[in-house]
Amino acid sequence: MTSQSLTYADAGVSLDASERAMAGIKDLVRSTSRPEVLSDIGSFGGLFALGRYEQPVLVSSTDSVGTKLKVAFMASRHDTVGYDIVAHCGNDIVVQGAEPLFFLDYVGTSRLRPDILQQIVQGLADGCRHIGAALIGGETAELPGFYQDGEYDLVGTIVGVVERDEIITGQQISVGDRLVGLPSLGLHTNGYSLARRILFEHCGHDIDHFVSKLDTTVGQELLKNHQSYVKTVLDLKSRCQIQGIAHITGGGLPDNVVRILPDSHCAVIRTDSWQIPPIFTYLQQQGNVDLDEMYRVFNMGIGLVLVVRPTDVDLVLSSVDEAILIGEVESGQQEVKLV
Repeated sequence: MTSQSLTYADAGVSLDASERAMAGIKDLVRSTSRPEVLSDIGSFGGLFALGRYEQPVLVSSTDSVGTKLKVAFMASRHDTVGYDIVAHCGNDIVVQGAEPLFFLDYVGTSRLRPDILQQIVQGLADGCRHIGAALIGGETAELPGFYQDGEYDLVGTIVGVVERDEIITGQQISVGDRLVGLPSLGLHTNGYSLARRILFEHCGHDIDHFVSKLDTTVGQELLKNHQSYVKTVLDLKSRCQIQGIAHITGGGLPDNVVRILPDSHCAVIRTDSWQIPPIFTYLQQQGNVDLDEMYRVFNMGIGLVLVVRPTDVDLVLSSVDEAILIGEVESGQQEVKLV
């Protein structure tokens, strides 16, 4: 038995570091505030006064950045992953027509470093301001012995609202409707376990290796942000009838577009209608990955798919930069055909 007086810091948890970290991010959090926010950082719970809606339906989503964080650790760059998780969650609820209201985050780490937390929250705040959501609260957990030294986990939860009669479900999709694809910026936040194995284990690249076919380094390519489509969708929703929307995440085009198709409807996607970004071609060639597997793991350059009526196609294509007509809805088995 020791006579020494032990402290929480001796066990690996620094309350002083936590206080410094919170002080450093207060202004970032406040920069995302909306008029409906009634609480300040430090409250036990975030308070948000729901505005005037006739039949409001709350829409929520939770997700993580996944193993993309491993790339951030390797690059010692932490200012992009916060934006990524906000964009990912925002896209997940806007596909149902919801306007984002507020966002909450969870950061778990073995040892809290205020400088790294500052970078993470900077990205969270940038993402929230971009989509108009308030960063209303979160949790920063210092768990020594649970997480590996120098690493952290990042999870986000978003809540939005939509009028009941404006929910986009896909049930209105009809034969003859058109599929419009919105381009991705890269891998977004999916497929990183396979990408890291190909690039770092199979190819032997390091994080700063310059790949001429990509015209950038491995780290810069893999840390490209997850594109946010929230503003685009909310604008289009006010101008035309959107039949259905699919966010292309894990499972790629086949597993995500099918989620919004009604029974006896088939989505036919013409894969030659857009230019596949070089990163996907490079991964396929270097890893000798089957093409079907590529389309199941990665977004392959299409981050969001809109299903619209034929009469609205021209409006969408003229309103959204780089939007591409990639297919149509046919009668048949509920599935996605890549042709």
